[in-house]
Amino acid sequence: MNKKLQILCSNIKLVLTDVDGVLTDGGMYYSKDGDVLKKFYARDGMGVTLLRKSGIPTIIVTKEKNQIIAQWSKKMKIKKLYDGILDKEKILEKICTINNLVPKQIAYIGDDVNDIGLLKKVGLSATPNDGIVETKNLCKYTCKNRGGSGAFRELADLILTFQKQS
Repeated sequence: MNKKLQILCSNIKLVLTDVDGVLTDGGMYYSKDGDVLKKFYARDGMGVTLLRKSGIPTIIVTKEKNQIIAQWSKKMKIKKLYDGILDKEKILEKICTINNLVPKQIAYIGDDVNDIGLLKKVGLSATPNDGIVETKNLCKYTCKNRGGSGAFRELADLILTFQKQS
């Protein structure tokens, strides 16, 4: 398993991620004015930074359309935010073309049914430990950490560790 995972990780040039349930714990916090608030885990943000410093950008693909996600993306220097995406697998061809990559060079971490199509198409698919059973069954890597508690950082560390060994 480790050798196969190492080979998959060594090919990765770009990481895609979902937001709710991956970068956040999936909770929706509402202010008294009805604003939706989200809590991002600082170590996941550092995962984005470490990947970027190693030449591997991060792109967010989410069905949510929310200013908080846009602000976090800007602060973390996310390469691109694709928000409001309902059929996530349909964006892969565009991402590949723009970044001059093929799907096997892309990792994606998602946790729920709307992630399954994209998870099936990328080279390295991952899900947080609290992802749904279907994502756990199809992903090549299931994180030890939960969404919003370091799952993204775990994937980033895994990719970077295996790339150093290659």
